[in-house]
Amino acid sequence: MPKLLIIEDDMAYGAVLSRRMSRQGFECRHVSEPTDALLCARQWHPSHVLLDMKLEDSNGLKLLPPLRGSLPRATIVLLTGFASIATAVEAVKAGADNYLAKPADTRTLMAALMPGATAPNDEVVAEDVPMNPRRLEWEHLQQVLSANEGNVSATARQLGMHRRTLQRKLAKKPA
Repeated sequence: MPKLLIIEDDMAYGAVLSRRMSRQGFECRHVSEPTDALLCARQWHPSHVLLDMKLEDSNGLKLLPPLRGSLPRATIVLLTGFASIATAVEAVKAGADNYLAKPADTRTLMAALMPGATAPNDEVVAEDVPMNPRRLEWEHLQQVLSANEGNVSATARQLGMHRRTLQRKLAKKPA
């Protein structure tokens, strides 16, 4: 049975991924902290890794080299809510085998984790529904804010919205 390490700081999404991939024949472990991820990778030796790009206080790209060093033959897939060509190139250079935009359905995940293999359980799962639009908007706002180095005024100008509106939207993190 292939082992899948899921590194995701959103506990609900990590649990969904774990359930979905368990149905596909993976033995799954979910961790949310970068240090726990590295420890688990060294001790458990997973054959596959799903890595979130935006972890709480860290960046999944920084975890790629140590993960690749610990797991040279593992298939590592970087998941992100902020897909861009630049970060895809950076991820592959840092050691990722594949790069997917969130939310990814089960078939897409299986194709990335097991290239050339067909999913053993190919049914459509109710959990394959897209992420809440408010959550997607909030994550996009966070990405633009990060690109502007935390400058709310510059972010509001770039997004074409009033600064107070942006602050209100940022304060309300949807589930």
